[in-house]
Amino acid sequence: MIYKYLFLLTIFYSLTVNAQTPRVVDVPTRAGVTQRFLLLQPENAKAVVILFAGGHGGLQMSPDGVIKELRGNFLLRSRDLFAAQGLAVAVIDAPSDRQSFPHLNRFRQTANHVADVKATIAWLKLELKIPVWLIGTSRGTQSAGYIATQLAPADGGPDGVVLTASILVDQRGRPVPDMALDRISVPLLVAHHRQDGCRACLFADLPRLTDKLKHLKKTETMVFDGGISVGDPCEARAYHGFNGIEAEVVGKIAAWIMAK
Repeated sequence: MIYKYLFLLTIFYSLTVNAQTPRVVDVPTRAGVTQRFLLLQPENAKAVVILFAGGHGGLQMSPDGVIKELRGNFLLRSRDLFAAQGLAVAVIDAPSDRQSFPHLNRFRQTANHVADVKATIAWLKLELKIPVWLIGTSRGTQSAGYIATQLAPADGGPDGVVLTASILVDQRGRPVPDMALDRISVPLLVAHHRQDGCRACLFADLPRLTDKLKHLKKTETMVFDGGISVGDPCEARAYHGFNGIEAEVVGKIAAWIMAK
């Protein structure tokens, strides 16, 4: 029992001592618009990940970093796990001109969204001087995936992309497999739960995405099982949100990023 206690104490110590205090950053982007994100910066971070929540994507983040909406989202509730793996973390909100509903709905695949994220990537690269990756979950994959198709690294784009619980079919817009994925050249990881019950993200439809990534030299698909499924199958506490296996999923994603 004492060894278990010491192990947990060591983990707690590493999480609290080896990271700077989280800070809120507002980056100027389009005319009169700023893009806000919460930055977690552990010591000696090897890369920084920009986390795109699903749903409407509007976090209603206050100037002191309090997140009012979507707090249970898989990526949001796992942000400290990413930092504990040695990754800096930028939790991105909707921009200042999209702070009311519908937030990022019908905005994720627009030139303005690309411009906002491009400004964020530029700030992070200038400030941290480490590779920048995009990680999206659920409807957040429609942000991360689209931006990667529009911005190569030489044009201010990301150094890699991770898509978790990807939108594979969509009656309201363009799903990830229907994007111009042949434009992507950076490493791309797909993470999906075998029991995902969301009709837009069924495991049976995953080949619609993975078959279109065969041109990439560095790509992999990770399939996860287990955990807990509670409530709506499209919400964050179902298998769709990797409920109960967050540490496993984050650990494997982080290891893949570090190896690239």
